[in-house]
Amino acid sequence: MQVNTTGAVAEARPLVFAGFPASSWIFALRVWLATLIALYVSFWLELESPSTSALTVAVLALPTRGQGMEKAGYRLLATAIGVAASIAIAGMFSQTSGLLLAAFGIWVGLCVYMAGMLDGNRAYAAALCCITVALIAIEQIDSPLQVFPTGVARGAAIGIGVLAVALVNEVLAAPDYHPVLASRLEALHRRVVDVAQAAIRGVPASTQDAANLLRDVVALRPEIASLATESSVGTARAAAARSAMVDLVNELTLVRAFAALRAASATVPDDPHDGDLGLLTMSRAHLRSEIARGNAEVRNSLAAMRAGVHPSRQWRAPLYRSRRIAGEGAVRAAIHFMLVAIIFVMAGWPMTELCLALVAVIIGLSSTAPDPRRFTMLAVFATLLACPLAGVLKYLVLDGVSEFQLLAIGLAPVVIGLALLIASPNPARSSLGRLTLVFTLAVLALSNPQGYDPETFVVTCLFAQLSAVLAFAAQLVLPSLSGDRRISLLLGAAHRELNNLVSGQVRHLAPEEAAFRDAARIGQIVTTGGDSPANQHVAAEAMRYFDQTVALRRCHAELERLATGPLAEAARAAATALVSRNGRTVLAAAEALRRTALQSRLSVEPVVTALVWASVAFEPRQALAGSGTEERP
Repeated sequence: MQVNTTGAVAEARPLVFAGFPASSWIFALRVWLATLIALYVSFWLELESPSTSALTVAVLALPTRGQGMEKAGYRLLATAIGVAASIAIAGMFSQTSGLLLAAFGIWVGLCVYMAGMLDGNRAYAAALCCITVALIAIEQIDSPLQVFPTGVARGAAIGIGVLAVALVNEVLAAPDYHPVLASRLEALHRRVVDVAQAAIRGVPASTQDAANLLRDVVALRPEIASLATESSVGTARAAAARSAMVDLVNELTLVRAFAALRAASATVPDDPHDGDLGLLTMSRAHLRSEIARGNAEVRNSLAAMRAGVHPSRQWRAPLYRSRRIAGEGAVRAAIHFMLVAIIFVMAGWPMTELCLALVAVIIGLSSTAPDPRRFTMLAVFATLLACPLAGVLKYLVLDGVSEFQLLAIGLAPVVIGLALLIASPNPARSSLGRLTLVFTLAVLALSNPQGYDPETFVVTCLFAQLSAVLAFAAQLVLPSLSGDRRISLLLGAAHRELNNLVSGQVRHLAPEEAAFRDAARIGQIVTTGGDSPANQHVAAEAMRYFDQTVALRRCHAELERLATGPLAEAARAAATALVSRNGRTVLAAAEALRRTALQSRLSVEPVVTALVWASVAFEPRQALAGSGTEERP
C-alpha cells in the first residue's frame, strides 16, 4: 500500500521544466504566438502603431480563456469611452495647453474614483479610460487634429490584439477557469464545514480566523464575472458561483450565531423544570437546522456550477465600496498627476507628452492595486528592467534586421521568459513580469520599418524611468490613503450602517445578500490591516459590527412577515425593543412573542431565534445573566 500511494503521488505531480510547470510553459507559448500574430497582421495592414497590438496581448495575457475574454471586452469598451473623451477634451481645450492639462487632471481623478468604486476588470476598465486619454489626447497635445485618427488607429490595433489572443486560445485549447474556481469554492466550503463542526463540539473559531475566512470567500467575487464569457453555459455557472459564495457567507454567520448562543447558554443554562422549550434551546435547535440547510444549499450551488445549470436559488453578490475612500484616492491621484505635469512644463524637457502619458498610465493602473505606492515602486523596477531588455533585443539581437522571422526568434526569449513570470502564483512576481513585458514592448516600439536610432532610444529610456520615479516621488510628497485611515473610514461606515438599521432604515436587500455585502467590507478591513497581532482588535471590532448588523437584518426580515395577523402587536413591541439595543429588553420581547404565539398555536422559531441572536450579539453574556428570571414564567 505504501508503494502504491507513493506511485500515485508521483503520477499526480505536474511536469516541471527549468523550475516551471508545463502549464506555465504552454501559457508562455500562447502569449508568444499571439504577440507574433498581432504584430504580423498590424505590419500587413500598415497600422500607425503596430506595437499597440502587441501591448494588448501582454495586457490580456491570462492563463484561462474566460479571464482573457472578459478583460478583452472591458478593454474594447474602455478604449471607445477613452477615445470619445479624448476628442471632447481636445476639442474644448485645444487652444490652451494649461487648461488641457488641468482638464486631464480632473479626468484622471474621475477615472480613479470610478476604479475605486468597482472591482476586478471593471475597475481596470475605469483606469483604462484614463490611460486611453493619456495616450491619445496628451501625446497629441500640440496637434489636436490628430486626436481622432490616433484614436481610430489605437482602436484598430487593440482589436487586432484581442482577436489574436482569442484565436490562439481557441486553437491551442486554453483551459477553462470554472474548474479552478469550483475547486477553490469547494476548499472554502470544507473550511466552513470544519468551523461548523468545531462550533457544534463547543470549540468556536477565533474572530481573526472567521474574518480571514470571510475575506477569502468575498475575494472570489471579481473572478466569477469571467465565467460568463467562457462558454455558452457561462452565465449559469456564474450565477451558481455567486449563489455558492453568498451561501457560504450565510452559513458562516449562522455558525457564529450558534457558537455565540452556546457560549451564552454555558453561563445561564435553560431551566430543566420549564415545560416549554426554553428560548436558548429553541434557538440553538433552529440554528442547527438552518446550518444544515445552508450547507445543503452550498452543495447544490456547487453541483449546479459543475453541471453548468442555474441554481435553484439565485443570489446577487452586492459589492461594498466606500465613496469616501474612492473620493480621497481620486483627489490624491489628480494632484499627483498635476504635480508631475508642473515639473515637466516648468523644466521644458523634450518628450514631455510621452512622459506625462506614462505617468498617467502608472497612476491609473496603481488605482486598481490594493497598495498604490507599492505598485508604483514595482513600476519603477519594471522600467529599470525593461529598458536594458529592450536595448539588448534591439541592438544586439535584431541589430538592424527587418525580416519578421528574425523578429519572431528574437522576441521569443523575452516574451516567453516574462510570460513565465506572469504565470507565477506569487502576485508580486506576476505583476512585475506583466509590467516589465508591457514596458519592454512600449520602449521597443516595434514598427515597419523598424527604427534603430540610438539617441532616440536612450532619451526614451531615460525619460521613461524619470516618469516612473517622479510618479513615485509624487506619492511620497502626498501619500496615498494610509491603511489606518482606510480602516477608520470602513469601521465608521459599519457603525453608521448599524445605527441606520436600528432606526429602521433597511436596505432593499435580502438578509443573505446584505450579509455578503458586509462581508466584503470585512474583507477590505482584513486585507488592509493584515494578520498581525496588533490589528486583531480591529478585526474583532469589525466582526462585532458585522454580527450585530446581520442579526438586526434577520430580525427586521422576520418581523416584517408578522406585520399583519394575530402576532402584529407583539412584533411591533419586538421592533421597538430592538431600537434600545439592550439585550435584556430584546430577550424579554422574544419571550413575550413566544408566549403570544403559543396562545395562538403559531410557530415563531425563526423570529424568536433572530431576536435571541440579536440579544446575544448586543450583550453576549450580560443579557442572559441579567434576564434569567425574566424569561421564565
